[in-house]
Amino acid sequence: MSRLPPLRVGIAGLGRGFMLLLPTLAAHPNIRLVAATDPRDDARARFESDFQGQTYPSFEAMCQSPDVEAVYIASPHALHREQVECAARWGKHVLVEKPMALSLTDCQAMIDAMRAANRWLLVGHSHSFDTPYLRTAELIRSGDVGAVRMIHAMNFTDFLYRPRRPEELDTARGGGVVYSQAAHQVDIVRLLGGGEVTRVMAQTGQWDPKRPTEGAYSALLTFANGAFASLTYSGYAHYDSDVLQDWRGELGQQRSAGEYGKARKALAEIESPQAEAALKNQRAYGAALGLTDTSLEGIGHNHFGFVLACCDEADIKPGPKGIEVYGHTLHRTLPLTEPDIPRREVLDEWVAAVRNDQAPIHSGDWGLATMEVCFALLESARTGQAVDVFHQCPVASRKG
Repeated sequence: MSRLPPLRVGIAGLGRGFMLLLPTLAAHPNIRLVAATDPRDDARARFESDFQGQTYPSFEAMCQSPDVEAVYIASPHALHREQVECAARWGKHVLVEKPMALSLTDCQAMIDAMRAANRWLLVGHSHSFDTPYLRTAELIRSGDVGAVRMIHAMNFTDFLYRPRRPEELDTARGGGVVYSQAAHQVDIVRLLGGGEVTRVMAQTGQWDPKRPTEGAYSALLTFANGAFASLTYSGYAHYDSDVLQDWRGELGQQRSAGEYGKARKALAEIESPQAEAALKNQRAYGAALGLTDTSLEGIGHNHFGFVLACCDEADIKPGPKGIEVYGHTLHRTLPLTEPDIPRREVLDEWVAAVRNDQAPIHSGDWGLATMEVCFALLESARTGQAVDVFHQCPVASRKG
């Protein structure tokens, strides 16, 4: 792949999401950042300085540039549909951040627009791109461990107490852990379970009046192949399930048990929603943070908490350092080499689609299916009833 001409990428939204993927984008040999758009003057100026790229006053102006082949959309959730449709009109390939959109209608409109333009649409980054889960899925598909029967996924973090803008605490505007975190977890269990969910039963928790959105959920998913999966997530900043990963963090960083309670302590010093939003902006790309403030040193494979896939011949536990296989009489570990460029998997899949016309796993159809499960999770919690889903798709086969 390194011989291919770099994909010329424009960025929509130079916020926190872009900041997290920035070191990988900058290091990837097949990506060149050539353009960006963002409402903040300081962010645009920093991009021009870091990458000698062109910045634009609007998303459509950026898409009109012949120098831009593809766009990475890391803007607020509510903008995803209109920006994808705009990119399609100007013939650009798209990587759109999760959650794909806030309704099935919007998701389908995005797919239709990109299909009509004959351009690739990928949805991510989600943690189902992570090598530990991709390798586990390959092991399951190989048939060596028999059919997958049951999957358990569990993650406990401080997500709800990190600095948030007001809309991130409003479910109607895409806030809460279901849209931002279940999109990761559902993607992972769909990848391991075959992709085609048929029914969702769930409960959600809203236990802090000052953070009036879902901070936790548990769900039971049933698959067309007879497998089922249990998902549990809490972002209430009490127990931290990174302890189960030897304190390796979600983004591959080595953490310390001494960080316990850090998010809640910092938030206790914030006096208003405006001050909280300002604090979040300090963590975004711009005047305070740029390319020189990022590093890939010491970063390992990403993960999304404890995952266990139970198959006929073995139980499989993927982790950032290796994949443990518990067979009938033998326990073995399949080690993972440290990544040369952490989080590169999402960009590898994007480049392979655009340059090699290789169907991605995380296509628009895949993203819609994941969001359908997330919407069903919220509906089931609201009604107390199981919800059937109908717009699912299997895991795409990959060549090479």
